Amino acid sequence: MSTFLIFGATGAVGRLLLPRLLARAAHVRAVSRAPPRTDAPPQLTWYEGDLHDPALTVPSGAEVIVSLGPLDAFSMWFEREPAAGARRVIGLSSMSAQSKRASSDAAEREIAERLVAAEQRVARVAQARGIAWTVLRPTLVYGDGRDRSLAPIARFARRWHILPIPAGASGLRQPVHAGDLAAAVEAVVDCAATAGKVYPLGGGERLRFDDLLRRLRAALPGVVLPLPVPRLALRIAQRLRAGNAPVSSAALQRLGEPLIADNGAAQRDFGYAPRAFIAGDVLP
Repeated sequence: MSTFLIFGATGAVGRLLLPRLLARAAHVRAVSRAPPRTDAPPQLTWYEGDLHDPALTVPSGAEVIVSLGPLDAFSMWFEREPAAGARRVIGLSSMSAQSKRASSDAAEREIAERLVAAEQRVARVAQARGIAWTVLRPTLVYGDGRDRSLAPIARFARRWHILPIPAGASGLRQPVHAGDLAAAVEAVVDCAATAGKVYPLGGGERLRFDDLLRRLRAALPGVVLPLPVPRLALRIAQRLRAGNAPVSSAALQRLGEPLIADNGAAQRDFGYAPRAFIAGDVLP
């Protein structure tokens, strides 16, 4: 019967988390940049606002605060707002905080540093206020057709009926469904063992990136032809486009590197049990 304050409620994870929380007969305050819904049930209150706006205010008194959007913006809001009555804060970060920390690309290193700084800010503020905190670091998120990784690839393939498959793309990937992240957030709310911890969260299946692309191709409607692309061709294209490259040199390097998560701690502490990769859910 807790009162929840959810940032990023209209995103992939938020849209699947809201029904779970409402089923608990909880009262939910949802904040989003999009106009509030007009058909919301009585226990759901929408607020229109942007975390980047220093003037953003929402009613205090929420016992559980969940950030599903940009963690850096949320961490700064959390630092400047008193959050009176809160006993729990859960933040969704990214495995990029770890995987891009030593990237050869300065922009990617900056992303990792910003994520880590945001995680640390949430932890520091929460500890100072006596609030239990938990940070979740998902891998490749999919499930609503709006992610910036797999969904654009699938849309390209569906439109042009070809799917480029880079040669040597043997690095393991562990795509995680947004629905499993929503379940993880709900489980963490009532699990005392998760307080003060950062959890990597991957999906239930580890796939070579080229095999993942083949699975994705098989799930698309119509005829989609696989197009093997030599690594050299990718590097030449990247050099020709210079700073406007569609794929950075660091990203090309990671094609052969594993980007996976150890789900062991999450399984032990709150029963995390993600599904295997469902290619058909990339563009539902």
